[in-house]
Amino acid sequence: MRFHIITIFPEMFDSYLKESIIGRAIKEKKIEIKFYNPRDFIKAPKNNYKPVDDKSYGGGPGMVMKAEPVLKAVQKVISKIKNKSKTKIILFSPSGKKFTTDYAKKLVKQKYIDMILISGRYEGIDARVKKILKAEEISIGDYILTGGELPAMVLIDSISRQIPGVLGKYESLEEERVSSGEVYTRPEVLKYTPPGRGKKPKIYRVPKVLLSGNHKKIEEWKKRKVNPQL
Repeated sequence: MRFHIITIFPEMFDSYLKESIIGRAIKEKKIEIKFYNPRDFIKAPKNNYKPVDDKSYGGGPGMVMKAEPVLKAVQKVISKIKNKSKTKIILFSPSGKKFTTDYAKKLVKQKYIDMILISGRYEGIDARVKKILKAEEISIGDYILTGGELPAMVLIDSISRQIPGVLGKYESLEEERVSSGEVYTRPEVLKYTPPGRGKKPKIYRVPKVLLSGNHKKIEEWKKRKVNPQL
């Protein structure tokens, strides 16, 4: 799958995309990431500042990203895509459809090849961009962020892990297992003295059921942790 990111701050992605599972997936060519900066599609004298935003019609605080630079950036992407029927355009917005793991799975199941992710800034993007591109508005939560770069990273991470081979083994998908939210590792007995609580350490033990080897009871314990009514 190819992710095409429309952003005026492509450098924000550098460290995240180079590390861990995502970095490995890129090296192994399981996924591909490309960036398109709307500033590059603005005509201006050499070395002159290229504004991608302007004042909002109707008044109000803040600036709005212009439609033309974004549209030209997306058109650049589309011009390189052979199978346009397997292309999805997403625009990040606080009022958009809530992003979920099920949605990520759906995108992979529908075998999209190219994902165009439009990361807005300021007070948002001229509404005509969504109308012209028929882009789907997506939100990653009920809060406001400075821009769409973090949501783009979230989508890349969540969608990529659903692509066969990215995590190595299917069993690695936490979504396919019962996850209690409580996980433990060695040591079995942890001694820890909280600051300001004296010198005597407090003992923290791994729940006995997790040491029992009884997989049925372990799964039941995990389910109860997720839903105490069980």
